[in-house]
Amino acid sequence: MDQNVVWVNEKKIERTIKALERNNMNGYLVNNKDELLDKIQELLNDGDLIGCGGSMSLFETGIIDFLRDGKYEFLDRYEEGLTAKDLKEMYRKTFSADAYFTSTNAITENGELYNVDGNGNRIAAMLYGPEKVIVIAGVNKIVKDIDDAIRRNEEISAPANAKRIGTKTPCKTVGHCMDCSSPERICCEYAIIKKQRTANRIHVIFLNESFGY
Repeated sequence: MDQNVVWVNEKKIERTIKALERNNMNGYLVNNKDELLDKIQELLNDGDLIGCGGSMSLFETGIIDFLRDGKYEFLDRYEEGLTAKDLKEMYRKTFSADAYFTSTNAITENGELYNVDGNGNRIAAMLYGPEKVIVIAGVNKIVKDIDDAIRRNEEISAPANAKRIGTKTPCKTVGHCMDCSSPERICCEYAIIKKQRTANRIHVIFLNESFGY
């Protein structure tokens, strides 16, 4: 990436971190995946019960493999052979987790997290339950405001995820939201996290690269 663009993105991340802090959330900028893992280890304790939401960012940054190394009690939603009942029990157990890893559909420069879910388990855990929520986000997730966050989900996050999962929804065909009534619609629950009452619960770790949708 051009170094001038890197600088512009860095300033955007810094503005967003300050806004998150005003909203009683913590923000960090790391320069690479090694620094990302170092920061995560600062936030966790050995043996912690860890849950995670569905996220391409967690795979692309190596977080899923890191959580699988045996140092933590990882509720691995991607484990082979899990039934629908297994997943349901895992999602419920996540509410008692020491930490919950996820990404986000968008983060505004006002320090707001915008998310859209199909089942609601990811949003639910972000809102309440796990002792800590650790959000991994590339600079591509930062937008100006909530209107841009909504637009980002409709034009990027939703159709890209529908294509990845293979849902029978219009966005998978046309590449943008059609506000459909499909039984397989993946945009069902919407949430904006504007502030936190509990300090040191939500931690957003930024990388100055693009990750996920």
